Amino acid sequence: MNALVLNGSPVRSGATAWIAEETALHLQTRYSVRSACIDDYRIGFCRGCRACERTARCVQHDGMDELMAQLTWADVLVIVSPSYWADIPGQLKAFIDRCTPWCDTHQPHASLPGGKRGYTVALRAGSGMGECRRIIETIEHFYGHMHIACSGSLGLCAVGSRDAAMVRREEIDRFCSEI
Repeated sequence: MNALVLNGSPVRSGATAWIAEETALHLQTRYSVRSACIDDYRIGFCRGCRACERTARCVQHDGMDELMAQLTWADVLVIVSPSYWADIPGQLKAFIDRCTPWCDTHQPHASLPGGKRGYTVALRAGSGMGECRRIIETIEHFYGHMHIACSGSLGLCAVGSRDAAMVRREEIDRFCSEI
């Protein structure tokens, strides 16, 4: 089975990146794993032209094509996202918006191979779990429209740095054991 771990942060050296790396390392014992950082792909904003609602294809051709090939390959998707103003970063939101051709809210629509499972890790620097829940809800909403089974989530508060993430290794590894 194949697993894709997506760092939903544009920061490649912070807490989110470390959690994504730790997740990928843990999953390598059971899966063929690929890792990606959302910022590795140049993804234009959705233009709102609605052409995809008629054709099941986006009129833009950019990094989205490559990232969707990775998502098609994966049986398991793990999105790791920090909180940016109490929700996912703009780069991750742009990716989700551009998935409209695969969204089940219109016909025709493209579709991913069935049987995919999705997991979410949300983190924030503050102490309240509300922002983590909001991030998880956003990503699980995306999974639902893409027909990816929501299979588990982990919210991590008080994680504002790589060092703060590292002290949560046991909790992260326990979550990864369930994937």
